[in-house]
Amino acid sequence: MRGDPKVFRKRVERFQELLRENEIDGAVIRTLSSFIYFTGTKWLRPSLLIPAEGEPLVYVIKGEAELFKERSWIENVIEFQRVEDLMAGVVTWVSRNGMTRVGLEFGIERDAYLIFLKLFERLNPTVEIVDVLDLTMGLRMIKDEWELDNIRKAGKIARRGIEVAEEAIKPGRSELEIAAEVVRELMLNGSEDPKVYVSTTPRAHAEPFRDLKVPGNGVVTVVIGADWNSYYANMARTFVLGDPGERVRRAIEAKEEALKIALDETRVGVSLASVEKKLANFFKEKGFGDAYLAGYTHGVGLLIEEPPITTIVVPQRATRVQENMVLSIIHPPLMIPEGAIKHEDTYIVKKNGLERVT
Repeated sequence: MRGDPKVFRKRVERFQELLRENEIDGAVIRTLSSFIYFTGTKWLRPSLLIPAEGEPLVYVIKGEAELFKERSWIENVIEFQRVEDLMAGVVTWVSRNGMTRVGLEFGIERDAYLIFLKLFERLNPTVEIVDVLDLTMGLRMIKDEWELDNIRKAGKIARRGIEVAEEAIKPGRSELEIAAEVVRELMLNGSEDPKVYVSTTPRAHAEPFRDLKVPGNGVVTVVIGADWNSYYANMARTFVLGDPGERVRRAIEAKEEALKIALDETRVGVSLASVEKKLANFFKEKGFGDAYLAGYTHGVGLLIEEPPITTIVVPQRATRVQENMVLSIIHPPLMIPEGAIKHEDTYIVKKNGLERVT
């Protein structure tokens, strides 16, 4: 497997301590990123059962157990052929261990489907379901050295992707063509699940379209999430073509100046909200108050965007910066009619400052 098995076992043991502290009897982990965090491997349709005490259990599809064991430290692996068998196994596990409070992650991530929650409730009518997302993300927010090393390697891949994007951006080419070249480069360099967004129009989150083309005079924004051992680095750049006008020049200058403010202010012990307030005031003074989307940073790790997510989860703006957090700065673009003006890099928080990854 990738990584030291002892590291992953310690993660499960720490999570079990949190379960006991919160009087939760066990947890059913269905979200892919948390599954990777605890097992050490990525697996489609994950089902990880972690009791508050004892050994974890993984369900995989028939024929997958041997390979899974080679890629994970968990030995208690059960195969199922029908989804009914999986559900019966979960019900039996809950009942056999006398569980009355079971944790699930209430997330929006792949495999964390609402339909699974409803099915679990119907099959376990006497069990209280508890959201454990804060517990798992609380553990994941602070990275260990193995995680940081993976993120640094991902950063090198992301930088190569941006270089290819710059070469690929030419008037008349589609967003999809540019994204395809970048994805190819990222994968050839070892990124197994890259994320690439290309925007030739003012869109904050731009899945590339085949019928949107690079203009002769305008801007193109490229956002990259490159992974190594499932850990991401996040990077974004806006490229200028021809002469898109004075407003674009002023927006880029404002963005660069705001980046300096964010990097100076983001340090151990500081609340993200205090930095956010200064940036919002700065953009207002520069005449871009209406163009700035609130939420200057977010965490990066097993997801390209994970807590603290100041962009969409307002209470997480109260989070204070801690050492070995990994943050993407500055995340939101300036949304002007010419396009989305964006400059974003991944940083590791250290006591003496920020270590730039991309």
